[in-house]
Amino acid sequence: MHPSSWNVGGTTVHRVDETPLPPETGAWLLPDATPDLVRALPWLLPHHATATGALRADSHSFAFEAGGLRVVVDTGIGNGKPRANPAWHDLRTDYPDRLAAAGFPPESVDLVVLTHLHSDHVGWNTRRAGGDGEWVPTFPNARHLTSRVERDFWAGHPMDEARAQVFRDSVDPVERAGLLEPVDVPGGGLEVAPGVRLLPTPGHTPGHVAVELTSGDERALITGDCLHHPVQLAHPDLTACVDVDPALSRATRRALLDRLAGTGTLLLGTHFAPPTAGRVVRHGSGYRLDPVPAGRDR
Repeated sequence: MHPSSWNVGGTTVHRVDETPLPPETGAWLLPDATPDLVRALPWLLPHHATATGALRADSHSFAFEAGGLRVVVDTGIGNGKPRANPAWHDLRTDYPDRLAAAGFPPESVDLVVLTHLHSDHVGWNTRRAGGDGEWVPTFPNARHLTSRVERDFWAGHPMDEARAQVFRDSVDPVERAGLLEPVDVPGGGLEVAPGVRLLPTPGHTPGHVAVELTSGDERALITGDCLHHPVQLAHPDLTACVDVDPALSRATRRALLDRLAGTGTLLLGTHFAPPTAGRVVRHGSGYRLDPVPAGRDR
């Protein structure tokens, strides 16, 4: 098995790395996850936090095959994108090469699932092409799915220049190419490929979805940003500074963790540093992550 993959039933899920996020990310994103709070959770060390209580986080995608379809979930920050966040501005990574090395060259991808439309989840939707540097779809043969609630929210939401830029370079070109497909996601979820279900997990954004993968009698769940970091298992009420509806985010997270705890479902965190995956188990008044390192069957 590839050292950055997990078997879920008969399906292999690959983590496609883009970049580690800088150490200050955690303190900005989850301001109430203080060093003292983090150091009180020894199970976070050494992979998800440092000895000083700083949170570790990554940017990556997940890729797998389901029902003959080649699927990528979220597309990271992207290269050469003008961004207000200095850590995301004008990146130069070899993400497309890593995607191809995992067996998913961009032109082979059939389906891109966007858990939501924030800049660090849509960046590789497009790449520069041609002498004029036009933004063109990275995955020219793929349907790009997002929830209709998500697309409609941003279409009617006043945007500052930084967020408008994200849509200009990473969402609008895919939409103009006829590749962006907003879908209605009911409360019970929506199957978008055999064994692949979008689950509504609102709060971080109104139309946020998580992605549930079922193969045989095994199951995995890709978090998107309903969970940014494993510290939120121990403290589900910790909200991110960019949550659109913090109260709904808390409620969604608590309900999700309660449903997953003790089931053996493989939790795959979209921003979780390696080992990235694990099982949710009850621990005290909250939960913790029982890690499942890549390269091993779950």
